[in-house]
Amino acid sequence: MRINGIVSWGIIGCGDVCEVKSGPAFNKIERSQLAAVMRRNAAKAEDFARRHAVPKFYTDAEQLINDTEVNAIYIATPPSTHEEYTEMALKAGKPVYVEKPVSVNAASVERMIAFEEQYNGKVAVAHYRRGLSLFRKVKRLIQENAIGKIKMVLLNTLQPVSYKMITQTEDNWRLNTAISGGGLFHDLSPHQLDIMYWLFGEPLQTTVFSANQGKYYDAPDSIMLHAQFANDVYLNGNWNFNVADCAAEDSCTIVGDKGTICFSFFKAGTIELTTTEGKTIFEESYPIHIQEPHIKNVVNYFRGEAANPCSLQEALVTMKIIEKSMSR
Repeated sequence: MRINGIVSWGIIGCGDVCEVKSGPAFNKIERSQLAAVMRRNAAKAEDFARRHAVPKFYTDAEQLINDTEVNAIYIATPPSTHEEYTEMALKAGKPVYVEKPVSVNAASVERMIAFEEQYNGKVAVAHYRRGLSLFRKVKRLIQENAIGKIKMVLLNTLQPVSYKMITQTEDNWRLNTAISGGGLFHDLSPHQLDIMYWLFGEPLQTTVFSANQGKYYDAPDSIMLHAQFANDVYLNGNWNFNVADCAAEDSCTIVGDKGTICFSFFKAGTIELTTTEGKTIFEESYPIHIQEPHIKNVVNYFRGEAANPCSLQEALVTMKIIEKSMSR
């Protein structure tokens, strides 16, 4: 499954995520164009198409997938439909770029992997922080031995209930476990855990403790995660979505025997490198369309010019860790 010529995209689920983060990027990347969009609400689908100069819009996913002028599919619906639409697109002979969380649980991701093999297709996952200069700089600093041998990673994501880090929607589906697979941890942690995997490899073992402390929705809002990676690297991660405003935190500190690397996952764009020689600040801005660098790599993959920037098999590693938070 290789695309020769222009990658002509069809978006299934042209909602809020597509407005700025991803949608406009498809027309800004060389040998890529946005050909059609789909949303069940006809008025909203038409409005998106008009505002973003997209030639076609649909209210039915199957019609979009079968459009002969569409040769690649971007699935931007909530996770509960990712598996179904991935199978439909692959069966139609079209490669898939699928949003995160990649699906609702590990079993579903395993079935998606089976579809990819069955139809000899290509699927890339929107773990797009891999493409951002901030995280690529962090990886280079580690590879360059800037802080020596890595000892541990301290990761804290603390939010008050009212915090608006996550995209807000009318139905607030991210808090509906049947649609999202879990609560806010399921939505945010794929970004973070995928970067940990990208930096240090697959964890040798993980332990997850979770609780629903606030009882605002039917999913854990407090998660503690401990993971061991190769070379005696340990992760201590804390997520809590029920703290006071003054306790809000978004930080990651990588500790080595020669210093530390500190950065934020969701606030652009500073890396703080501290060693015995002093402190160095690196400013790494995010692009307007934050998925654009990753989508560019996906386009190259679909054209047979590059490796997959994030595979289903890699996303499965992250999903298996996340899924443990629901076993409480």
